Amino acid sequence: MISIAYAAEAGAAAAHGAWYEDTHFLVMVAFIITIALVGKTVYQKISAALDVRSEAIRTEIEEATRLREEAQELLASYERKQRDAAGEATEIAERARKESEYLVDKAAKDLEELVARRQRQATDRIAQAEVSAHDEIRAAAIDVALEASRRILSDKVSGKKGNALIDAAIDELPSKLH
Repeated sequence: MISIAYAAEAGAAAAHGAWYEDTHFLVMVAFIITIALVGKTVYQKISAALDVRSEAIRTEIEEATRLREEAQELLASYERKQRDAAGEATEIAERARKESEYLVDKAAKDLEELVARRQRQATDRIAQAEVSAHDEIRAAAIDVALEASRRILSDKVSGKKGNALIDAAIDELPSKLH
């Protein structure tokens, strides 16, 4: 039976002509050529699109790498600036501490000098007051002595001669006592 089927097929094929004259074969060849041409065009377009895409990705990666390096440089710069600022802040704090110690010492010294100066001024004023009081007491004593001398002399000496003598003595007394 198999041989009958093959024989029938061969007979049908002989009736239609050669295998390459068959329309199925020609459709298949046309389909393969179309697929090859379309495939080649599509492959070129896909390949070009992928090349463009890979170039864009490469550019983005290079840009990202460049940005990363810039960011690292910037970070290092800011860290260096932060260290410098911290060192400067420490230095400023140390200078401020030293200056405050200096100002406290200077204020204490100035206060001591002020107290000493005021004490000298007070001592000088007391001495001046003592001298002034001594001069006032001496002047009062002289005035009292003059008045007492005038009264004693006026009681004991009388007349013109007495008055002249009293006046002369009174005139001489201030120059001798002062």
